[in-house]
Amino acid sequence: MNTPEWQPGSWRSLVAAQQPDYDDPAAVEAALALLSGKPPIVAPGEVDRLRADLAMAAEGRRFVLQGGDCAERFEECTASNLTRLLQVLLQMSLVLTYATRKPVIRIGRIAGQYAKPRSKGVEVVDGAELPVYRGDLINDMAPTVEARHADPKRMVEGYHHATASLNFIRGLIEGGFADLHHPQQWDLDFIEQSPDSDAYNKIIDAITDAVKFMTTVGEGGMLETLRRVSFYTSHEALLLPYEQAMTRRTAGEWHNLGAHFLWVGYRTCQTDGAHVEYLRGVRNPVGIKVGPNMPTADLIEILDRIDPGREAGRVTLITRFGANRVGECLPAYLHAVGHAGHPVVWLCDPMHGNTRATADGHKTRHVADIFSELEQTFEMHASVGTCLGGVHFELTGSPVTECVGGSGGVRAQQLGDCYQTACDPRLNGAQALEMAFLIARLLR
Repeated sequence: MNTPEWQPGSWRSLVAAQQPDYDDPAAVEAALALLSGKPPIVAPGEVDRLRADLAMAAEGRRFVLQGGDCAERFEECTASNLTRLLQVLLQMSLVLTYATRKPVIRIGRIAGQYAKPRSKGVEVVDGAELPVYRGDLINDMAPTVEARHADPKRMVEGYHHATASLNFIRGLIEGGFADLHHPQQWDLDFIEQSPDSDAYNKIIDAITDAVKFMTTVGEGGMLETLRRVSFYTSHEALLLPYEQAMTRRTAGEWHNLGAHFLWVGYRTCQTDGAHVEYLRGVRNPVGIKVGPNMPTADLIEILDRIDPGREAGRVTLITRFGANRVGECLPAYLHAVGHAGHPVVWLCDPMHGNTRATADGHKTRHVADIFSELEQTFEMHASVGTCLGGVHFELTGSPVTECVGGSGGVRAQQLGDCYQTACDPRLNGAQALEMAFLIARLLR
């Protein structure tokens, strides 16, 4: 519940980590004034519907798939890129529905994931020290002083790209793109190269048979479920002036109408920080990234601030420990949150704790590590008696070579072939879909 003293700008009295240094306050205020008058990107009813869906996930009756780009680029807001990403997420969700026997809540890291926290404020490129790239909402990736300048006009540009992205996705879904009748049309070349090809093909056959059965006997609602799906957007609530400008009051409740779901990152979830203060007052469901260096007492304090009423669907905890540390770290958090009585949704982010650097400087992740953390996380939830409610991936529908492994066989020496990420390495479409099949094998 909102507290009386909260206002969209109350975060400004606190320390706000990871904010850019704008050199023209008047230009910032002009951009925010313009944004504040723009139409919302999402509707309050959609936000509330997601909260209701997540409440069912907290009870074990839904499963969450959250996935998309590490850092969206304005220039990649194209029909082909958006179509490929939506296709992969839909295909993954169908496999996960088969595996979990639960409806899947689809949340894209899309239509607003334009700002990124960084460990350092500057970097050296070709011998020159430059401000670090913080995402297209703030500056440009090009390695020049001018491009790295924090430009408040980019907030307005980001709004328009987010709006265009979501409008296009909605058009695809309304136009029948999400029709799930034809899994045999998926790009499944990786299956033939996999030692688990027989098991994968059995899953495809089972899904195909189930869809055919529903098509044969179903009318109305059952057929509509196959043809039309719900899809929600999310991004890290990092750039607080932008988030404040997208906050609107509706029927006595404050909603951030720039996205359905917002999360606070590992670098910005200080108990007395500006990001927690901002997020505690909006109606949106909120994600909290939980890593190995967060004291359990701090996590409980943040939960008490954001969800004092202990409402199911309000908070999602996204754990990110790494395959080598999840066993030692996760159980303490499961017990602490259970003892505190917060009805959270637990998600596993097996990407961020498994980042490595190659000898030639590429950041990468190994598919084997990603799946290992997932497998261990499922096992630990089962041993404690809690429910892993979903998964969180950085992925793209494009055939990039950023993560090593998978049946498609991306090798370390191939990383430079198509390494396109603006920040962290992503699973490509084949690797992402194979991850869904691996989860299906694990659960079935």
